[in-house]
Amino acid sequence: MTKQPERIFVKGNEAVARGALAARCKCFFGYPITPQNEIPEFMSAEMPKTGGRFVQAESEVAAANMLLGAGSCGIRAMTSSSSPGVSLKQEAISYMAGSEIPAVIVNMNRGGPGLGDIGPAQGDYYQSTRGGGHGDYRLLVLAPATGQEAYDMTIKAFDLAFKYRNPVMVLGDAILGQMKEGITPWQPEGIDDEAGRDWALNGADKREKRLIKSLFLEEGALAGQNKHLQAKYEDMQSYVEYEEFETEDAELIVCSYGSIGRIAKSAVRTLRAQGKKVGLFRPITLYPFPSEPLLALARQGKRFLTIEHNLGQMVDDVRLAIRTVADSEFAPIYPGNLPVPEDIEGPVLKCLEGK
Repeated sequence: MTKQPERIFVKGNEAVARGALAARCKCFFGYPITPQNEIPEFMSAEMPKTGGRFVQAESEVAAANMLLGAGSCGIRAMTSSSSPGVSLKQEAISYMAGSEIPAVIVNMNRGGPGLGDIGPAQGDYYQSTRGGGHGDYRLLVLAPATGQEAYDMTIKAFDLAFKYRNPVMVLGDAILGQMKEGITPWQPEGIDDEAGRDWALNGADKREKRLIKSLFLEEGALAGQNKHLQAKYEDMQSYVEYEEFETEDAELIVCSYGSIGRIAKSAVRTLRAQGKKVGLFRPITLYPFPSEPLLALARQGKRFLTIEHNLGQMVDDVRLAIRTVADSEFAPIYPGNLPVPEDIEGPVLKCLEGK
């Protein structure tokens, strides 16, 4: 890759949109919902300049099914929404996973359940990492914590979607989407829109017909498809990303992701300055979850405290990862509250004191 020299000051939502254009996204289908509206707003203005197509669909359901159609043609396509809007997309997402259609889905998580509010939360972890819709399937899930990561991971999401022929989710929140900071745009090299598309529905002129489907009615056909999908999900396990910060001598490891991971990093810095042996483990891929590096820390005798902006979701994956040698305490940040580093320092100090 080659980095462009300029540094720009943008919201996280715009960083996502710019990343999609850098990845040569050719179709965007969306529907307005706070706090992600800057994504479709930016794409509506900029996509026509790149020869792409922007469609504001009549609903989230329609947008997701348009995404399915574009992906089945081998087109690099994306949709974005926020929590209740993503819920409405789940049927089509399940169809995409079952049909092995590549697509990128961005969720700027807001508070719930129900309509909740328009502030940040991490209540969609289960939905994102467990498939979210009907049937047995998984999405690759990337959780950026900064504007630069939002840009970089959106580019990566398109590559992963076509590598695995699977939907990929970029999971952010209202903090990431609405916060402005500097990013350095760059342009990926070697994107080939036609390479490896021998499955795509791009017209059957002078070739054998192709079929993309998620309905398997013949005896044993669905079992065979699920076995095939499971093998693919196992292959995905080789792709994990995470950040370790000050873990080498830490007695207590804080486990947090996304925006809360970034805030927790500030809290860890403050506590380290006070002589507290605290570190941070931040999963960047939520599925596949980085279980092995977390287990390696547990085998060193570390203690763990998981902090999330929900009532306890990722903590299940933390506990599963380290279950043979350790456990994790949990401290929630209730959706509806806007967290600051001091909200994390308090639970960490209590955990260090054994309370």
